[in-house]
Amino acid sequence: MRDFIRSRNFLIGAGFAILLGGLAVAQFTLNPGSRPFQRGQDTAVGDTAEAPRFEVDPLWPKPLPNHWVLGTVIGVSVDADNHVWIIHRGSASLSIKENQLEKGIGECCAGAPPVLEFDQEGNLLRHWGGPGAGYEWPDSNHGIFVDHKGTVWIGGGGGADSHILKFTKDGKFLQQIGKKGARRREGAAAGAGDAEYLARIGAGAAAGYQANSNDTANFGRVAKISVDAKTNEAYIADGYLNKRVAVLDADTGQMKRWWGAYGNKPDDTPLPAYEPGQPLPQQFRTPVHCADMSVDRMIYVCDRANNRLQVFTAEGKFVKEAVYAANTKSDGEVFDVAFSNDPDQRFLFLAGGISNKIRVIERQTLKEVTTFGDGGRQPGQFNTPHSLAVDQQGNLYTTETYEGKRVQRFLLKGLANVAKNQGVVWPSR
Repeated sequence: MRDFIRSRNFLIGAGFAILLGGLAVAQFTLNPGSRPFQRGQDTAVGDTAEAPRFEVDPLWPKPLPNHWVLGTVIGVSVDADNHVWIIHRGSASLSIKENQLEKGIGECCAGAPPVLEFDQEGNLLRHWGGPGAGYEWPDSNHGIFVDHKGTVWIGGGGGADSHILKFTKDGKFLQQIGKKGARRREGAAAGAGDAEYLARIGAGAAAGYQANSNDTANFGRVAKISVDAKTNEAYIADGYLNKRVAVLDADTGQMKRWWGAYGNKPDDTPLPAYEPGQPLPQQFRTPVHCADMSVDRMIYVCDRANNRLQVFTAEGKFVKEAVYAANTKSDGEVFDVAFSNDPDQRFLFLAGGISNKIRVIERQTLKEVTTFGDGGRQPGQFNTPHSLAVDQQGNLYTTETYEGKRVQRFLLKGLANVAKNQGVVWPSR
């Protein structure tokens, strides 16, 4: 009997220890804060690599009210309240069967207002946008950023768009920088590559507009905006017609400096379409699609059609570059970037717009560590991932353009050894 009791107690104790160990492992795995993003001894083991591990959240956001649906979603930003803002092209980018209610031919559906704000639970908090008094709404709104003062910045990437708009979070108009239509010039020419992009975004014939990447008052179809809180400067990816990064005083809108590829003075001479294996040009191709600042004050610029990411100092001095999916033609691969939320921002996330995956890159080396995602319409798959943002918990938000027309959330599950090509990161349970 004593032997039985001792055996039973041993088994109970061992089981309890295993349970505690399992709980510790679960906490280590599921709590993003349980393991900081610090470099380990080895970032790669065989066919795996140490990287942030994500799982798609298929229940975020919640369904929209009023039979609203999203059009092409071309911007996302996370504000100081950890709320998620998106901007989309609404009814103009919907097919007639998606827009029956607004067309008066059926019961569903209608395009949601262009600007939408969600909380962490996926509830819709605010919605506004579109033409109004005192400002010129873009022909094709593109990019959204909520800065350290709570100002909402919006760019315009199509047609006559040569300006930027600023609003309060409630949608009250604050400022317009640049004048719509400033780049219109009948008979202006565009390169073969440029014309292809302008046609894809619905801008019509390229011949009606002329780039001027050295204009100090206006822009050329802005793709994205980010604001540096330390200096109160706005970095403009400018853009779908111009070929530069422009830096503004965020309060006055005054142009302070600008540069092209490799820090060169921008040159708008038309470029031929991208061909794999050919030397990369000394200027950006359109579109210049992102210009984002890291914690060490480096500016990461998406030269989308060249499949290239270039890094600069805040003053525009070229530092380094990397090319991803070099054989990609058409729209190019390097759509957008966002940074991991650890203090050093060890990782960079890159939206592979044509490969339909997110590339996870070691930021200091620009070396690709892993990818996740695949083409498709299910949660965790992509149809042209376009824009990225990271929240205060390190969760990643993605938008999709063209026929994708949605925003997705990917929950950070901490660091792990993951496959070099993860595929769809479906929830583990």
